[in-house]
Amino acid sequence: MPQREYDILLASASPRRSAILRQMGVSFELVQNTVDESFRRLEIPADFVTRLAREKAAAGYFSSGGGCPVLGADTIVVIDQQIFGKPRDERGATEMLMQLSGRTHQVLTAVAITDGVSVAQRLSDNHVSFRAISKKECHAYWQTGEPIDKAGGYAIQGFGAVFVNNLVGSYSGVVGLPIQPTHELLSLFGVPVWRMTC
Repeated sequence: MPQREYDILLASASPRRSAILRQMGVSFELVQNTVDESFRRLEIPADFVTRLAREKAAAGYFSSGGGCPVLGADTIVVIDQQIFGKPRDERGATEMLMQLSGRTHQVLTAVAITDGVSVAQRLSDNHVSFRAISKKECHAYWQTGEPIDKAGGYAIQGFGAVFVNNLVGSYSGVVGLPIQPTHELLSLFGVPVWRMTC
């Protein structure tokens, strides 16, 4: 049986998570996962995002046929206990950004790894403060195309950085994959870093 050329599977289509794993020197390949991302009644945001990370890892493990650890992750933006997903259109993006304008919000990123027998998880809890934003800026930002696939309608690693006054927590956690918690999980499952990446 040929030896595989990767150490873990990533159950995410996010190019940002792939980039962070490459930055860590993790040898990985992508695997598909299909999970219902619906919010459950009475579920608090931290439990919601952690559940999705676990379910994505599990779905990726079973869709791959097993035999290799799988990492799943999910990121949400929260303000006033309201969860912001990805905006569907400019109106939705503008509504999100105007609610974040001049305020501090949470960005929660959960990471989970499973090998089909055990599962371990970590939660990155970060606080991002925005300066005041005008609707004109929201419109101009939408025209960049950046908000469409971003939780909360912005990307801190992109043009959206101009909205940020302060960050308390993990920058990589806000981007989508907190490095230190992810490294802890990789170590638990014997996955090395600083190897040739995919």
